[in-house]
Amino acid sequence: MKASTHLLGAAVLALLATAAPAAAQNSDKKNDTSLLIVTIGGGVQLTPEFPGADIGSLKPLPLIDVRKAGTDPSFRTPDQSLGFALLRGEGFRAGPAVRLGERRDEEDAIEGIGDVGRAIEVGAFAETYLTPSFRARGEVRKGFGGHEGLLADLGADMIIGKVTQPLHFSIGPRARFADGRYMRAFFAIDAEQSAATGLPLHDADGGLHSVGALGSMKYRTSSPWGAQGFVRYDRLLGDAADSPLVRSSEGSRNQFQLGLGLTYSFGL
Repeated sequence: MKASTHLLGAAVLALLATAAPAAAQNSDKKNDTSLLIVTIGGGVQLTPEFPGADIGSLKPLPLIDVRKAGTDPSFRTPDQSLGFALLRGEGFRAGPAVRLGERRDEEDAIEGIGDVGRAIEVGAFAETYLTPSFRARGEVRKGFGGHEGLLADLGADMIIGKVTQPLHFSIGPRARFADGRYMRAFFAIDAEQSAATGLPLHDADGGLHSVGALGSMKYRTSSPWGAQGFVRYDRLLGDAADSPLVRSSEGSRNQFQLGLGLTYSFGL
């Protein structure tokens, strides 16, 4: 994991070193014939091999955002789900949310622990701005396939700089709650798993899953190109932290994520 972290850190430094300063203007030029401004991109992220893993692996980092032409970019963080606002008010947005959930391959963990397929998580989000630079957001999602569980992610972000400017940062706390089906899928050890792995039996109930924090950066040049990066830390709690898998040599209560990507914006 350390080698992968060093490689990702070198990539971040190289990208920032080669990015020329840009004029403080909106990178997405208004086009009278465009109805939407689409931002797409991708990069690489270092994330745990599976929930509770000690080892990290490099995985793709998809980046996408869509807004009405002629409107300013909205604030978003790399850890929030894809979604759009069906309800809008003064400093308030709410609507559907969807994302790909986590998975576990037995070969990345302990032989005999079993696989957990990747779920598609579907639900809703709501966010509000308590001040222009402080956002609170919550998501509730249900997994289909894979863990089949229910998750609630809560977070808040202090925005440093203006979203409409070329460079801004954010930092804030995170918390996750999970129901019993999610917790049992990734953290419980039943009799069959115990016999196959030698790990002790462990039942996992729903409740507080983890707390942590996220820091992110977004940079937009005067051209359509931009860059995004983030770092996140989570500390597993409760039955997740007490799982024999997490306490084994393959697991850790401390979960780290790093990511870096490039984006391109165009009118549609």
